[in-house]
Amino acid sequence: MDVFSKFETELLVRPDDIDLYQHVHSTRYLDYVLAARFDQMERCYGMSMQAFSAQGLGWFMSAAAIQYRRPLGWGDRMVVRTWIESFTATGCRVAFEIEKLPTGKRICDGHCDYVLVTLATGRATDIPAEIRAKYSI
Repeated sequence: MDVFSKFETELLVRPDDIDLYQHVHSTRYLDYVLAARFDQMERCYGMSMQAFSAQGLGWFMSAAAIQYRRPLGWGDRMVVRTWIESFTATGCRVAFEIEKLPTGKRICDGHCDYVLVTLATGRATDIPAEIRAKYSI
């Protein structure tokens, strides 16, 4: 079994993340994971989403699962930790966990499945060996 690196991004809850129950709306947690992945793709893997787009490629989310543990509120700080859990011929599973700062208490965890697609067609394509190597650290 391959073991891949875990990377962290710190984020802050914004006022527009709050729902009518005065905590972060459930859909925002996927936004946090996406923001962290964009940061980590460029900063940690050395290949940004823009670099994929320049090659006519993109990552489409095909599934997501989240286990909510406790809420975040307005102004809370968090660390979003992500890592590639596994690869398929055309995609990968990215696992994540979000922890509140400074306590380190787990807010939620889960995974997202992504498929690499050719942007011109929207169809799945095999992950090129050089991309798989960049993301297998």
